[in-house]
Amino acid sequence: MIDDAESQISTMERGNIILNVSSNSKINLAQKMLAEFIGTFCIIFIGCGSVVVNKLYGGIVTFPGICVTWGLIVMTMIYTVGHVSGAHFNPAVTISLYLLGLCPSEEVAFYILSQVLGSLFGSGTLTMIFSVTPEAYFGTMPSGSAIQSFVVEIIITFILMFIVSGATIDHRAIKKQGGIVVGMTIIMNVFVAGPISGASMNPARSLGPAIVKLKFKAIWVYICGPIIGAAMGGLVYKLLKPTDKSFRDILKRSG
Repeated sequence: MIDDAESQISTMERGNIILNVSSNSKINLAQKMLAEFIGTFCIIFIGCGSVVVNKLYGGIVTFPGICVTWGLIVMTMIYTVGHVSGAHFNPAVTISLYLLGLCPSEEVAFYILSQVLGSLFGSGTLTMIFSVTPEAYFGTMPSGSAIQSFVVEIIITFILMFIVSGATIDHRAIKKQGGIVVGMTIIMNVFVAGPISGASMNPARSLGPAIVKLKFKAIWVYICGPIIGAAMGGLVYKLLKPTDKSFRDILKRSG
């Protein structure tokens, strides 16, 4: 009888542990989704907002100001919620991290949903606050050919993900400065690619304004380009990380 009672108590305890773990994991995922939503909302509202204000108020922000604004808002959101969700804010980054085995497959869809919704709400808020004329559109469109912008988006997102991998993911990195490095990368990329493609580097950044304003011209550029570039950037940086084989070779040479 005592053994049976102990067995029942043990089973109940195991069941409670499983329920608690399941409940905690769901809460944790919800927190990550909320962090990604708010982070992406803030990035779109501030970054795209600088574009709207510059166009509506006679260039008061200036192009360099827009570049710096994008870098600063990304940097501040990384330091604000990076410890909660990893601060992806970008489906291309999430997909790249999944390919590298750094983002659980069951979380990928939730991350991307949160990012796109954040962009939608940010774009919708800007549209409600400002009289966004066609000339003041804050989405991304090629200034030249779609192919040119496609190539540019691949390159700048490759650079972004390569630097993200080195500055924030690699265990050898000085991660306290990771947010600053990523923010500076955004600034540099927007300086170079902004006049060509709009320097999206982020499918959610382009999808939000496109859906809100119903402007889907060359939208494939801003979905496919960043995803390809981010995947390449993450995978190429992986070649620079030490492996067991390289570690053994170092030990042999030092011995």
